[in-house]
Amino acid sequence: MKTFKYVSQLLLVLVALTNLTFAEDTAREIDSDTNGALSVFYSEVKGAKAYLEKAKGYVVFSDVKEAGFIMGGKYGEGALRVNGHTKGYYSIASASMGFQLGMQKYSLIIVLTSDAALKKFMTDDDWETDLDMNIAMADWNNDEELDDIDFGSNMVGFVFDSTGMMGNFTFEGTKFDKITPDL
Repeated sequence: MKTFKYVSQLLLVLVALTNLTFAEDTAREIDSDTNGALSVFYSEVKGAKAYLEKAKGYVVFSDVKEAGFIMGGKYGEGALRVNGHTKGYYSIASASMGFQLGMQKYSLIIVLTSDAALKKFMTDDDWETDLDMNIAMADWNNDEELDDIDFGSNMVGFVFDSTGMMGNFTFEGTKFDKITPDL
């Protein structure tokens, strides 16, 4: 149990350092990257635009970078969109420890499908997925219309436009922070 406590503390320190060292995009750059990621998402997934229009909100991280060799981490910056308009900027950071090797880059959209999930995400400045909310990672095939699928969760995550390779079996904590980029 003592080892778990120290590992948890180490992961929190790594996440904090990640947040301090990587934040660099301006609001304009984040919005532009978000629009580009949405275009790719709409072209790759049938019904994606209709699905997002029905959502209460969604967070788009256009460029999440992840790497690891025993210890690892990931970081990305994105925009929260409600009714198609940016309502805030967020970072995603994660630290992990365990059997892992590789690096990858991908885009991530987290769709908030209920008012409660949207409110919780918007009111917590540092929101962690492991505390009291879970994200269902979407699984669909190209023959299905996305807007016809019920994932049974208040939050649904979509990973797309992935490059690189990462293999892992790790303990991981992911944290979302509200950020204030330069204009």
